[in-house]
Amino acid sequence: MNYTIRPATLADKPVMMMLIENSVRGLSREEYSPEQIEAALKTVFGVDTELINDGTYFVIEASEAREIAACGGWSKKKTLFGGDQFAARVSEELDPRTDAARIRAFFVHPNHARRGLGKMLLEHCEHAVREHGFTALELMGTLPGVKLYREYGFIPSDSILHDAGDGVMIPFVPMRKEI
Repeated sequence: MNYTIRPATLADKPVMMMLIENSVRGLSREEYSPEQIEAALKTVFGVDTELINDGTYFVIEASEAREIAACGGWSKKKTLFGGDQFAARVSEELDPRTDAARIRAFFVHPNHARRGLGKMLLEHCEHAVREHGFTALELMGTLPGVKLYREYGFIPSDSILHDAGDGVMIPFVPMRKEI
């Protein structure tokens, strides 16, 4: 199957929301409990419209079907993770001379998993980040994503627990890469 990458649009948002739900429910079951998955979808995982508006969020389409198979992007804003519903967002811009760009919201549909789409997105984002003068990348890795990010050169820090409410704690792994 051939895949192409393009900037995400606001018109893609409903499809991306479904993709994210399918991705999290289908690819996170070995790492997160059903309660953690549903809490993450409700409070953290989702589309960040600011990334679309900034032109830094992308979709990968399966060429034959013209279906969105993956999405992800990067940000020059301080928010490290979380979709539109995430309350702890900070829209202040980062300084490429002193701050690391953010890798954000990578999700792959389970039907397209393990085909190199995450790497394709990372390479695309790293190229764009370099063009904007950044020399480092940071992200908040989900447990299922840590292996991909490590293989791509990200160094993990100690995991953190995110309080998703109702007593549900979700582990994430902060990661960084110098470029």
